[in-house]
Amino acid sequence: MAQESARSFVKYTFYKTDPEWRRLPSADRDRSREELCAVVEEFASRMSIRSYSLMATRGDVDFMLWKISPSLEMLESLAAQVNRTEMGRYLRVPHSYLAMTRRSPYVDRHRHEGQEGASETMRAIGRDYLFVYPFVKTHDWYQLPKGERQRMMEEHFQVGHRYPSVKISTSYSFGLDDQEFVLGFETDSPSDFLDLVMALRESAARPYTLRDIPIFTCLHKPLRECLDGLG
Repeated sequence: MAQESARSFVKYTFYKTDPEWRRLPSADRDRSREELCAVVEEFASRMSIRSYSLMATRGDVDFMLWKISPSLEMLESLAAQVNRTEMGRYLRVPHSYLAMTRRSPYVDRHRHEGQEGASETMRAIGRDYLFVYPFVKTHDWYQLPKGERQRMMEEHFQVGHRYPSVKISTSYSFGLDDQEFVLGFETDSPSDFLDLVMALRESAARPYTLRDIPIFTCLHKPLRECLDGLG
């Protein structure tokens, strides 16, 4: 039971604002923004919440909340409170991903500082950019001998070491959501992340990737700045 209590739920919720909200009087928009921010700030005292803008990077979403919570019930309460706000009437959720933290099965022989996928804890470190995508392996991957999978994952780790500016947070969705993993990469250098992904395309494990889209490029901003940018 102690192992279970150390785990957290991880939720990436992507929001799109109805254009009708932009046509509201300025005072109504200001009031609804402040109400939504107040709700999120209240829950941020009980769980980790980070906000990101995607207005310049995606056409189907405007902003995202990355939440790390000790319980599903707390995530449910936050979602309900957001829905009850005035601005909640104008928000859609085109994409939403649920996962949990757990210890990676590939780290017994490999550890390095800052590798969040190696443990049951997760924390956002607040770099300027976050790259998020759901991830699914092929069925054949899980039929490989453990030693062969370990070898290929160690190659992944070695490639990652060449890009220390990129910090990965791995969460697990088996049985909880449609994907198997949700990967989050924090960095101050988008070019380093691009080069990392290109390098991983050549790794031996790549043919065992079934799906790793959609991919979201997120800019870290306070929630008020994300909402101010909406109009």
